Amino acid sequence: MRKIDVVIDDSQLTLDKGEQAVKDAVTAIRNAMRAGTASTKGKGEVAGSNKKPWKQKGTGNARAGFRQSPVWRGGGVAHGPKPRSFEQKVNKKVMSLAFARAFSDKFKAGDVIVVDEFKFEAPKTKLMAAFLKELGVDRTAIIVQKEVDDTTLLVTSNLPRVDYSTARALDVYSLMVAKKVVCDKAGFDELVARIAK
Repeated sequence: MRKIDVVIDDSQLTLDKGEQAVKDAVTAIRNAMRAGTASTKGKGEVAGSNKKPWKQKGTGNARAGFRQSPVWRGGGVAHGPKPRSFEQKVNKKVMSLAFARAFSDKFKAGDVIVVDEFKFEAPKTKLMAAFLKELGVDRTAIIVQKEVDDTTLLVTSNLPRVDYSTARALDVYSLMVAKKVVCDKAGFDELVARIAK
């Protein structure tokens, strides 16, 4: 395994547009991650009878019709949250533009590291940790390959702040979160093909 130098012509990079697309894509991806499981009971769902707590007039108390009123302790919640999906629709062209811009910015900043291949003698986390240290990667990183390699996946899985993805599955949010993108040559070629489209 060794680092190799790669060059992309500026005409292939997207640096003059797509900032808003990146924001929209990241917002949509993060919203899709939300569980949306918050739930409360309304006045019609709280246990209790329809019996009037006290008569309408003559007691000196404010009139009350039922014990499940949101005004009362133990009553329902007015306009409370219900389970829902936070997913947002983003057009394919916008997503493609966002990915092209995010990857172009990463490459231009020198945060994309390309190696000839990932090859480990055994599925040991310390081997990947040592290799990343050798590359100068000391912060968050994402390992990218064209196809899933079980050994590389295993040596990466226990490393904190290091994620793993295939070139086809890599999304804008993962690209933005990682400080460094470390990919093999085949994975890099696939990423370049994606932004060329």
